[in-house]
Amino acid sequence: MTDFVHATGAAGPAVPGAGATHVALPDRFGDCWIERTALDDGLTVVHSHYRPTRELAEETVQTGSSPTLVITLGLAGESGFVAREGTRLRFRAGHTTLTAFNESRGERRFNAEGAVRQLRLVLTGTVLSRYLGEAGVARLASRTGVRILGEHATPPWCRALLRPLVASEAATPLDRHIAALTLAADYLRPLMPTGASAAPSSTHLGADDIDKLQRARDLMQNHMDRALTIAYLSATVGMNECKFKQGFRELFGAPPHRFLLELRMRRAWTLLESGSRVAQAAYAVGYEHPASFSAAFARYFGRTPKSVR
Repeated sequence: MTDFVHATGAAGPAVPGAGATHVALPDRFGDCWIERTALDDGLTVVHSHYRPTRELAEETVQTGSSPTLVITLGLAGESGFVAREGTRLRFRAGHTTLTAFNESRGERRFNAEGAVRQLRLVLTGTVLSRYLGEAGVARLASRTGVRILGEHATPPWCRALLRPLVASEAATPLDRHIAALTLAADYLRPLMPTGASAAPSSTHLGADDIDKLQRARDLMQNHMDRALTIAYLSATVGMNECKFKQGFRELFGAPPHRFLLELRMRRAWTLLESGSRVAQAAYAVGYEHPASFSAAFARYFGRTPKSVR
């Protein structure tokens, strides 16, 4: 049997500097709460913990006149979200999911007895305009419903930044603000308009196009050790190259080559930190020559692969 409830109300307005707002479901639903802290005008941290006694479906409605970008870091367990227009999201431990919307209506779904902990950075209005510019914000607003921008394994270096945000009572407001902006910067960077990509896309994606592009994204994530060219990816999923590149940028917020680079560099960091040699990491993420990999890694992170080990 599934319990159905309305949202806890933690998505309502919060005042920067006013401290954390803690809202919990009634005890009969289990140990379920959300803590929300506004760090700045347009930058909010949401820490949630759900351990329902039975399967739980929580109805949520979020509306606004401007786009909202949400960076969700899974800390423990797994939950889902089903939007009214049919979009399905999965949030799981060890992964970061990016979504954008002007309006979000749907259900958060949790399994019985499973503890689910998540940290969300919610960016709106002032902050989005400051860091993405008007063109970048316009791109986020170009579609209705909930838009999936990407899902990646959370890199190990993020763990230290999570501490002041999760254990907020032990951190100063400055610590929390710096940690939130540092985390957000890594995920905002691919969305920042540059050159031709600064113009809002006019591509109209149907359900079939979205399915093809998501298959291409999965190919990148699961086979990044291969030579994945635009020609290969577009042909494999059955799209022409021009529509593939435009559609990929619109759906995931970055051109295919930049998205693939992000995946490869984050995977390489994880491998190096776990003890892999530079050459091993290079081959694992699709580089034939370790020297080329080292140069790309240094450009991306500002430090050499050997310094990570």
